[in-house]
Amino acid sequence: MTAGTDTSLASLIGQDELCVVVYRMVISEPQWSVARISEELGVTEVRVRESLDLLAELSMLHVPGDGVSPLPVHPEVGFSAYIHRREAEIRMQQLELAAVRAATAELAATYAAHQASRSSGLERLQGVHEVRARLTEMSRRAKEELLAFMPGGALSQAALHASRPLDEQSLAAGVKLRTVYLESVRNDRPTTEYARWLSELGGEVRTAPSLPLRMLVVDRTSAVLPIDPENSQVGAAVIHSAGVVAALVALFDMVWERAVPLAESRQPPNAETPTPQEMALLDLLAQGHTDEVAARKLGLSLRTVRRMMASVSARLGARSRFEAGLLASRSGWI
Repeated sequence: MTAGTDTSLASLIGQDELCVVVYRMVISEPQWSVARISEELGVTEVRVRESLDLLAELSMLHVPGDGVSPLPVHPEVGFSAYIHRREAEIRMQQLELAAVRAATAELAATYAAHQASRSSGLERLQGVHEVRARLTEMSRRAKEELLAFMPGGALSQAALHASRPLDEQSLAAGVKLRTVYLESVRNDRPTTEYARWLSELGGEVRTAPSLPLRMLVVDRTSAVLPIDPENSQVGAAVIHSAGVVAALVALFDMVWERAVPLAESRQPPNAETPTPQEMALLDLLAQGHTDEVAARKLGLSLRTVRRMMASVSARLGARSRFEAGLLASRSGWI
């Protein structure tokens, strides 16, 4: 065994080179005394005894005492205790390392989500209750303006009752309210009465035949949109990105300009020009939507949609829906 190997072994067991050299000498010269080993190695007896004590602690020597020379223990026996102890220490360190890795992964996921949220300007709201709470909070904190699309047709009494104090508070604080409802709410007395009450307090209300989605824009700095426009139960997203909010404001302004103030009467149907609501229906059907989907998007009953389509077909002189689509296209209705 070379000196280099002895040094390597000494470092592995956490001792100095002298410890390994003394162990080899005890094996090769078991009758030698401490004084003889000291003389052979050129070190003090104190250092030899220190090495013997360390070897005994490692279970590599058996020291009877009473001046009897130490007896070497087979390396596999002596090192086994050390090996088991080190293995136990390594297993503990591996468990600790695994725990640190798991904690790091969790923190990394939290950090990534936070950074993604900050960089994208997006905040996700889970479920209807969280959405309603956030909408209430944002409405109360508005300082200048609230812009809203309200698809879905007539509002329930519960929705009207919940909205009244919020809208009243906003208007009293000088916040400008502009809301676009579906054209169909004109047929619902509670909703129209609420809209007129809102107008009397200073709010502006208009109607459009169809709306792209439900939306609230607060002070032109943040907006709330449904994650799935077809399923409000999924939740909503609060958007803070300046570019996206600016685009949504532009969309609102475009719809607002084409919408009709609630105080104005609706255009009566005639054979030459369809109403905006009829044009919206024809456009939805041309996109391949069923009567049921079109009714939901227009806030109308299925019976009303079918009656409206029958009226349009009759005015066009069409005998089928396919023919009605062709004639509507030729007439520039869609």
